[in-house]
Amino acid sequence: MDIQEITQNVEKGGLVLRQIRAEVEKAVVGQRYLIERMLIGLLCDGHLLLEGLPGLAKTTAVKTLAAAIRTTFQRIQFTPDLLPADILGTQVYRPDNAAFEIKKGPIFHNIILADEINRAPAKVQSALLEAMQERQVTIGEMTFLLDRPFLVLATQNPIEQEGTYPLPEAQIDRFMMKIKVDYPSAEEEKEIMLRFGRGDAENINGVVEVAQIESARETMRSIHMEEKIADYIVRISRATRNPEDFGLELGPMISYGASPRASMWLGLASRAHAFLSDRGYVTPQDVKSMALDVLRHRLILSYEAEAEGKSTDDLISVLLERIEVP
Repeated sequence: MDIQEITQNVEKGGLVLRQIRAEVEKAVVGQRYLIERMLIGLLCDGHLLLEGLPGLAKTTAVKTLAAAIRTTFQRIQFTPDLLPADILGTQVYRPDNAAFEIKKGPIFHNIILADEINRAPAKVQSALLEAMQERQVTIGEMTFLLDRPFLVLATQNPIEQEGTYPLPEAQIDRFMMKIKVDYPSAEEEKEIMLRFGRGDAENINGVVEVAQIESARETMRSIHMEEKIADYIVRISRATRNPEDFGLELGPMISYGASPRASMWLGLASRAHAFLSDRGYVTPQDVKSMALDVLRHRLILSYEAEAEGKSTDDLISVLLERIEVP
């Protein structure tokens, strides 16, 4: 299949995502960056972590996205007293037949909103590890496969806020992207205020079937990527682990670099970014556009970096500036 033919297929497949975007924008004012990243996560079948202060429409955006797709949805509110069984399910003893029965938890839905995930301690957060990576849940001695699609869209408050627990590294690496949600512009905030005052919230319709999303995913995976672009992605990931090999003096700033999952997701996210741009091939700019969201939660900074006030975004920006672009 040549690039022109792939591009034609991409333009047809893009209609599905435009329908979802139109529904989400009925309820969410602005936040175009967030909506685009959620669509990329949907295309890539990747879990997303949304970080931002309360009141920035994180929960509303996820609920609206789920409502626009004809599939099952469940919100789980994470609290300090939550137990793993409250998410996964448990074995219940039935005295009438002297046997244990499996009671499935709320994880058994297609789209999961893990709201304020860092309000619960690590043992509860870790209950999601098997479900997020292997798309299955083990209760007692029985393992259950989860229905596809299975997506976890988690929201979290900034770590500095009162009553939050940092996510375990093993779990945070399972999120495809960490998206920072910022304040709306003055015009957008005015529109939010007027809509709230009128009380005319729109009804969100399920406009897309799961099969249509699967078809769009197949098209997205066929998008052409030159070998030199693939090499560029691998160089970016490896530079977070061994920056001195790339002439970067960032070694003392990074305790642990990105895992190979970073390269896998960055390649897929770059294809999805090209898909949303109605293009049948990946460019270096697609890679650069997605690098921050895919990498920022995968770097663990040293005390030296924290002492100098450096963030993961700062270091990734240096990498992108200094690593040779094909």
